[in-house]
Amino acid sequence: MKKWNMLWRGILLVFLLTSVSKAAEAPISLDLKPAGGNPASPVMGDHLQFRSTLVNTGSSPIEGLVAWISLVEIDPGHEQPVDLEDWSAHKAVTGARLKPGESLQTDWPMRLIKGGDYRVVVSVTDRGGREVFTSPTVQFHVRQKAVLQAGRVIPVAIGIPLLLMGLIFFNKTKRGFRRRKW
Repeated sequence: MKKWNMLWRGILLVFLLTSVSKAAEAPISLDLKPAGGNPASPVMGDHLQFRSTLVNTGSSPIEGLVAWISLVEIDPGHEQPVDLEDWSAHKAVTGARLKPGESLQTDWPMRLIKGGDYRVVVSVTDRGGREVFTSPTVQFHVRQKAVLQAGRVIPVAIGIPLLLMGLIFFNKTKRGFRRRKW
């Protein structure tokens, strides 16, 4: 009797492990990598590009895919999601259909607006599913760029008033010569 009890427990354990591993298999594989042409040390104003690859690893077609990119600032004390309105015009891919084994590659261009440390991730869901799948995150640092440069501003700030004073002086001296009769 003890042998049958052990055998029954073994069969039950194998069944549970098999069902858990089948449930853990996602029907979608999602990867995200920076594009090869990205600058090694990006500065505000530079453009970066990321490439995601979405693969239908399931056995049935996936209808109505929606993939979107998200950006999170991770600077200490400023941890927050970033609104991509100024960063990227390409925020989502919608309506795609993938047959089993098919893949979809998408490029996500981004213009760097603000210096700091960031993480980017791509998420995907489909019309019929209730799950959201995410890619691995890609972290990057954007170096601050001086928006106002003294070397450009000082000549203008000093030059324009001097030019105006010179024009006023020239105009007054020109009138003074016309009034005098030689």
